[in-house]
Amino acid sequence: MAYNVDGKKVLITGGSSGIGADLARGFAEGGATVGICARRTDRLTEVLEICRKANPDADHRMWTIDLSDLDAVQPFALEADDALGGIDVLVNNAGIPKRRKVTELRLDEVDSLMTINYLSPVRLTLALLPRMLARGGGRVVTISSIAARLAPPSEAAYAATKAAITAFVESAAVDLWDSGVRFHLVNPGIIETELFDLPDNDASMAGDDVPPLPPAALTDAVLKQLDDDTFEINVPDWFKDVIAGKAQDTGVFLAGSAAWLAQKQAAPQQA
Repeated sequence: MAYNVDGKKVLITGGSSGIGADLARGFAEGGATVGICARRTDRLTEVLEICRKANPDADHRMWTIDLSDLDAVQPFALEADDALGGIDVLVNNAGIPKRRKVTELRLDEVDSLMTINYLSPVRLTLALLPRMLARGGGRVVTISSIAARLAPPSEAAYAATKAAITAFVESAAVDLWDSGVRFHLVNPGIIETELFDLPDNDASMAGDDVPPLPPAALTDAVLKQLDDDTFEINVPDWFKDVIAGKAQDTGVFLAGSAAWLAQKQAAPQQA
């Protein structure tokens, strides 16, 4: 069944930049009333203005909040639901990256990643589900990652958080299959945002092998996903073939990944 976002109330976490900011634009242009939240008030204000220009008739909202403060998540969820007049679409987008070889990971990094990438969206989803169910339905879109499916090098901690939220969404979708609440999983590859170049991360090994896509490519894919009622998408779509290849024999796939990594690491020395 087609899903029209026109007139819907949408809450997007991590809405101050990158994927979240562009999703806010896309939903607003589609006629939705958009609520955005993040830690940076100045950046949120800029995105809110974009939403207002895209859909001036809607009462768009913003909240400055640190979603790693887990005790604040449920009160915020209920406040946002009240302010927007009932959230139709929750977009769990807020997240932090980490590229660090497994032997060099710090425990505080692992804990921070799990808090913001897994525990926070779980708490937000669980806070809003009773109200969605009481209204007869809703959509929960979760931005996971290709890393959850492919276990890339130097992303053990990050990939684990995305695998965790992926498993949560899959099971939740089964539990609520006929409830009217639909779940959607999004696996971006490399999207051209500032998060990809944050300091205190190892350099990406992907290089020219996987050219980055603009955030608008992901926004278009998500809006189509909602309209088509597709559970899981990969952006770009060709990653589904790589995921299928891994599923056939994980050991062979990991051996190939290790060989690819060794070749990439040796390349500068051979130049």
